[in-house]
Amino acid sequence: VSLLTANELGWSYGATSIFADVSLRIEADDRIGLVGPNGEGKTTLLRLIAGLDSPTTGSIHRRRDLRVGCLAQDDGQPPPDQDLWTATLSAFDTLRALERQLQEQADQLADEDALRRYAQMQAEFERLDGYTYESRIKQVLEGLGFDAPDFRRPLAEFSGGQRTRASLARLLLEAPDLLLLDEPTNYLDLEAVEWLEHWLSEAQVSYVIVSHDRYFLDRVSGRIWEMAFGRLETYRGNYSAYARQRHERYERRLKEWETQQAYVAKTEDFVRRFLAGQRTKEAQGRRKRLARYLRDEGVDKPQQHKRVHLNLGDAERSGDEVLGLRDLQLG
Repeated sequence: VSLLTANELGWSYGATSIFADVSLRIEADDRIGLVGPNGEGKTTLLRLIAGLDSPTTGSIHRRRDLRVGCLAQDDGQPPPDQDLWTATLSAFDTLRALERQLQEQADQLADEDALRRYAQMQAEFERLDGYTYESRIKQVLEGLGFDAPDFRRPLAEFSGGQRTRASLARLLLEAPDLLLLDEPTNYLDLEAVEWLEHWLSEAQVSYVIVSHDRYFLDRVSGRIWEMAFGRLETYRGNYSAYARQRHERYERRLKEWETQQAYVAKTEDFVRRFLAGQRTKEAQGRRKRLARYLRDEGVDKPQQHKRVHLNLGDAERSGDEVLGLRDLQLG
């Protein structure tokens, strides 16, 4: 079942195109890692999927009742006058409203209709695990590295990274149908990363995760999207499978392009030699066929990002004193 489809998406700043003709589909239970060099539009694509921005071109269709949750890299602004527990508790506003209705209904059990309504509300409350939401909050906060004394601290006292973790906790507890996470491991220690990996493996949720952590993506991804050179490429499997498939795909496309270039060179050489001679018509025919072939079937040379190789040798010891200042004056 498709949660979301996008057709021929494009995004540009003025005359600068970031990406174009991007089409994608997100299915139920999809576990997608989104990779690519900085500046290729990964965060922008997440924002378009979340509905936070509108594409320059193309269209996005979401399932009518789709609930989307998005964690951005800058989700670190503190709400005024909120502590960590209160901010996280907001994930259960609807459930807590039902809890209040239950309490009010419990005081009005005067007849069978009231009893029946109370039983229906209680069954719904139990279906939503209403009796465990506080323990779930504690579990998620501790899993993401918060200690019990942090729970009642104002968010304004936390660092930006800690507030981003608080936003991630609330988002996980909201349990949306589609989870969009932009670099969620940036502010997590190893233990919290492992906890998040386990949570994602157990959760009944589709997600798209932007990350540069290949080991994390190896554990949580079932598909990889790569944003590069203004286009989106898709691969099956985790990050390791993507790296292998990407290399194989590049080599295959390079071979196809080289075969094409050999055919082009051979045809152009024939046209040059015989266009003005006795085989003019044949040369003209070959030139037309070549132009038609390049227009309809021609392939571009595959692109590949350059890699940086560092060779760090042993360095001589520089001494005990790295920097010294004497008789320094300012002003």
